[in-house]
Amino acid sequence: MPPTVTSARSVSAVRRVRFLYAVAAFLLGIFLVRLFYLQIIRHDFYRKVAASDQLREYQIPATRGVIMARNGDELVPIVLNQKLYTLYADPVLVKDARRTAETLRSILGGKTEDYIKELKTPDTRYVVLAKKADAAKKDAVLKHKLPGIGAQEMAYRTYPNGMLASQLLGFVNDDGEGAYGVEQALNKRLSGTPGELKAVTDVNGVPLAASTGNVRIAPKAGDKVVLTIDVAMQKQLETILKQGLQNAKSESGSALIMNPNTGAVKAMANWPTYDPGNYAAVTDGGVFNNPAVSSPLEVGSIMKPLTAAAALDQGAVRADSSYDDPAQWTIDGYKITNIEEDGGPARRSVTDILNFSLNTGATWLLMQMGKPGGTEITREGREKWHDYMVNHYRLGRTTGIEQGYEAPGSVPHPTKGYGRDLTYANSSFGQGMSATPIQMAAAFSAMINGGTYFQPRLADQFISPDGKVTANKPKVLKADVVSPQVSRDIQHMLEYVVAERNFKPRFNQQLYSVGGKTGTAQIADPTGAGGYKEHDFNGTYLGFVGGDKAQYVIMVRVNEPKIGGYAGSAAAQPIFGSLAHMLIDNFGVAPKR
Repeated sequence: MPPTVTSARSVSAVRRVRFLYAVAAFLLGIFLVRLFYLQIIRHDFYRKVAASDQLREYQIPATRGVIMARNGDELVPIVLNQKLYTLYADPVLVKDARRTAETLRSILGGKTEDYIKELKTPDTRYVVLAKKADAAKKDAVLKHKLPGIGAQEMAYRTYPNGMLASQLLGFVNDDGEGAYGVEQALNKRLSGTPGELKAVTDVNGVPLAASTGNVRIAPKAGDKVVLTIDVAMQKQLETILKQGLQNAKSESGSALIMNPNTGAVKAMANWPTYDPGNYAAVTDGGVFNNPAVSSPLEVGSIMKPLTAAAALDQGAVRADSSYDDPAQWTIDGYKITNIEEDGGPARRSVTDILNFSLNTGATWLLMQMGKPGGTEITREGREKWHDYMVNHYRLGRTTGIEQGYEAPGSVPHPTKGYGRDLTYANSSFGQGMSATPIQMAAAFSAMINGGTYFQPRLADQFISPDGKVTANKPKVLKADVVSPQVSRDIQHMLEYVVAERNFKPRFNQQLYSVGGKTGTAQIADPTGAGGYKEHDFNGTYLGFVGGDKAQYVIMVRVNEPKIGGYAGSAAAQPIFGSLAHMLIDNFGVAPKR
């Protein structure tokens, strides 16, 4: 019997149900496979993705190395770290700007509207709200759990001795980088290596308590640096320099004390100075520089001992040589003359050139370098003097002392340029060239220590975080600068110069060896018109103190004193005298045997 309509419909319904079951089973199989893939095979990946909204990368600042120095036999810190906090906002996560601003104002001070402006800063995820907040204020802010508000611990420099040696030290800027001085020159060694922290945050971006498990890479602290300076000597140098500048009616100047037998700088200061703990209050950024290493000047007659030593070392003259000084030379159409007290034309010795500060005598020495017995400046003489300035005394190049922005100064070329003979005659008595006080002190040290040029240095030791001590040993940059005999001859001449000067009180030269030379240097016209200022001068003094050998070299610079008289003798010489007596009285100058 043929099927009925009803039975046909039943068969069709069964087929549809079976098809739907098959489709459902297929989809369920796909779902299970996918679920297995996601939960088993890709479990770790998706766990990280799910957590990514609650994990933020943070840098862990390394602890910056402290800076230390000796105070007698004691090692004392002169730059330390203080833990303070930077409070910041992520404007994207801030929910209620006004409420948040009012809370911040109640804790941190300031104006609500200013905070609102910061909290609504567009196109940024990081706005600094406050710097150098102490722990109490940081805790008071964070306890409110304000969405988008966080705090980061920062180490800020503190200075137990206030303004002491500020330009020598430099400071650390808001970016955590060393600026100027030792902080800049040794920034890499001091700063260490930052670590990485993966901090858990809530949905509002507020950091939750971090644990050691959140540290990806631990920070490595910077090295401690022990300086060569003596704290007590530095304090006395700064006091004497400031008082001496006031007495000379000068607005600025520099002074430094160096060990000529190692290159170690024992004290270095400038005036005016600043407070490195409050560097942001400084309105004239020029005060951050250390002029003793960054500000070259035409040094004046303190160059004459170096000129005499070069001529002696070449054999162009002897220590007992004499000559007929004409009291003036005409070079390239210009007259070179001396100060009024030179006594006019006379028979002069090499010692007289230094004692009476004869420009004509320094020019005569240059003439002898070209042709002994001659009365003209020659190319050979210029080239020999250039060789001593650049290769023996290492002028015209930086010394490498651990300071930011050291300047090289300038030395004229011996064969190029207009008026070469006049330029080189001027350079023989410290004009037409320029050098920094540290360059002159280093060259002078090499001249009087027997002929060895030690690199000037401020770092004595480096101490790693694990306590390993690395000595920064004296580094010889040039041997045989002059012969030991020339060194002794120049010392004796400079001792005679000091004996002839009216120091108050006078030095007991039977017990101590004290020698030196003044410099009164013309100042180049700053208008660019060429030539020099007519009535303004810089005063310099460069000398040594010791017993059987020089123990300290002292360099003094006084800018444009208004005391009257010659700038070198009236302004710089008294400062040198005070410093030399201070060293003899307080810092172990060994008397002659």
